Amino acid sequence: MAYPKFSNVLSFYLATIIAISQFLISILPFLNPITLLITVADLLLSVYFRSCGLCPCTVELDDQTTMHFWVANPRRSQKPALVMLHGYGGNSKWQFIHQVGSLSQSFNLYVPDLLFFGDSYTTRLERTEIFQAKCVAEGLKRLGLDRFSVYSISYGGFVAYWMAEMYPELVEKTVVVSCGIGMTEEQKREQLNKVGSNALNLLVPQSAHDLRLLVNLSVHKPGPSKWVPDIFLHGFINVTYKQHRKEKLELAEHLLRKKEDPDLPILTQETLIIWGDKDEVFPVYLAYQLQRQLGPKSKVEIIKDTGHAVNMDSPTSLNSLITSFVLD
Repeated sequence: MAYPKFSNVLSFYLATIIAISQFLISILPFLNPITLLITVADLLLSVYFRSCGLCPCTVELDDQTTMHFWVANPRRSQKPALVMLHGYGGNSKWQFIHQVGSLSQSFNLYVPDLLFFGDSYTTRLERTEIFQAKCVAEGLKRLGLDRFSVYSISYGGFVAYWMAEMYPELVEKTVVVSCGIGMTEEQKREQLNKVGSNALNLLVPQSAHDLRLLVNLSVHKPGPSKWVPDIFLHGFINVTYKQHRKEKLELAEHLLRKKEDPDLPILTQETLIIWGDKDEVFPVYLAYQLQRQLGPKSKVEIIKDTGHAVNMDSPTSLNSLITSFVLD
């Protein structure tokens, strides 16, 4: 019994050493000490994900498209698979820092970076959520998954919705958190007017001012992000938003400018809709609107004193709702 434990510990430390070596190579071009600090934090997040039983994996879908995943390793046969789809606020590591530890206790986790976030990239010109959904589903198939549930937040919810619609044989249950899918054109215009500032600059911030506005709009509960100095926000932008900025803007432009479909398809899966009651990005009435659209196979859970970023404001409550719903 001692040998497997020793092997697991040895594998973890070897993986950590490899990650540190890759980091040392990657930091050579960086001269800005704050950017370097954020890069170190990003490395530590990678080590943390590994400690939660996840390992990085790259899937070449074709000669133009590469998808990066964090995947359960080893995969436990007694645990169901849960795919986690992030939103616009950085890559999957930064968004799910408060969730992978808890959820990995109950699920085999599969956490992709959506295209143009993290290490996922394509030279194709498609910028739709449908194309994102196809790439994620194809990547999961190549990883050997034939059945899984999907938890998604904000932009990831649009991707998850189309995955569930196009691949009902793959997707068992869906969890949609703080996502404006099903909005009408009038509702979209109203929300954009409320934001006031250029929505593209908020989704893909270029300055500390833009990023601070995004955080204040998304996070309801006071936290360290409220008082972080601008110089650190600049470093975060350099590490997480600067790469593929043009493509991220194109994704956001498509999302903001596309005509809303009044005939949104109705999913066949059981769907849990989770919202923060203080969401200033997508008002809470959209949760009930989506439930009416989906019908009796859906239900709504509202978390009090919580904003748009439910994963940051109330991760414990969110993890509990996800776990109980998927395992039920």
